[in-house]
Amino acid sequence: MEVKFFTPTREYAEKKDEFDKAIQSVLNSGNFIMGRQVTDFEDAIKEYTGAKYAVSVASGTDALVITSDILGFKNGREVITSPFTFLASTSCIAKGCAKPVFVDIDEDTFNIDAEKIEEKINANTVGILPIHLFSQMSNMDKIMDLASRNHLRVLEDAAEAFGMKWKGKNSALYRHSGTIGDMGIFSFFPTKTLGGYGDGGMIVTNDARLAEMAKMFRVHGASKKYHYDYLGYNSRLDTIQAAVLSVKLKYIDEAIEKRAKVSDWYKERLNDCDYIKIPDIKGEQKPVYYVFNILAQNRDELAAYLKQNNIGTSIYYPIPLHLQKCFDYLGHKKGDFPVAEKVSKEILALPIYPEITEDEVDFVCTAIKNFYKK
Repeated sequence: MEVKFFTPTREYAEKKDEFDKAIQSVLNSGNFIMGRQVTDFEDAIKEYTGAKYAVSVASGTDALVITSDILGFKNGREVITSPFTFLASTSCIAKGCAKPVFVDIDEDTFNIDAEKIEEKINANTVGILPIHLFSQMSNMDKIMDLASRNHLRVLEDAAEAFGMKWKGKNSALYRHSGTIGDMGIFSFFPTKTLGGYGDGGMIVTNDARLAEMAKMFRVHGASKKYHYDYLGYNSRLDTIQAAVLSVKLKYIDEAIEKRAKVSDWYKERLNDCDYIKIPDIKGEQKPVYYVFNILAQNRDELAAYLKQNNIGTSIYYPIPLHLQKCFDYLGHKKGDFPVAEKVSKEILALPIYPEITEDEVDFVCTAIKNFYKK
């Protein structure tokens, strides 16, 4: 048996007629940039997430760069974030010549350790950039409290967090990821819970002024054609991608439920394996299993064994950002963020997507147990 880490072809086969019709409608219209489907998709995102405003852009990375610029993450100011994430979560800070200030992670969740943020706040701090990783959101109660008391901006990197919701201690309602801070972003990269057939991203906010700026920034900073209020960017969601994503959004709750079921299969089958640890969900929230990670003893050898048995895996992330060459100028060294460094040597992502079968999960789990019996 072969179990791919991810495959989009099963979903396409299931809903081929809908996808083909959606794509053909764009081709027939000839409106490939900022077509009607883009506006319709933005409206659907607002309705699903509860955000007052949604502004689509070309990628999750662009969404981070644009929002960082708008929120003033630049010109030597400091922004607190995690070293255990994808490059874009921090490069968006550095590109504006702001300084990324790292805080170590919680080993049980892989998210920023909110209890360690306050000690990094100083007069030069302008914001906090929490990343909601893999299956759950960061501790937004603590983060928003710190931001409020210290007059800081909060940019939620919810690139991996579509569908996740946070209730917290002082709320009667769950709030969707990305809608709690000043601004939030989503990525629609194909592997994401809501993924397109190419790149795509979204900015969400409840602030009318920030939303208006985002709309201008995505079209070179123009308030209207050839009238430039800002030095902006060229970052627009393709109409074809909006059409594809609109089809997938109709089924997103079903997809999230299937991911939860797959995660339960893994937990049931791996619960008695002493050589691995499954992350905990913390806080009053609704998780979404975009990725199913384990912490594994002899991780690299296990990954190689699974590959030999035709099982796809991935490592998010093998090198924390503070040890990446591009951030040498920050002056960090090994040992500065020990939890992130430890997790990076043990973490392994297993195949998870709505179309994976129980037999395939059985195959993966049996292979893992067989490895440790050797």
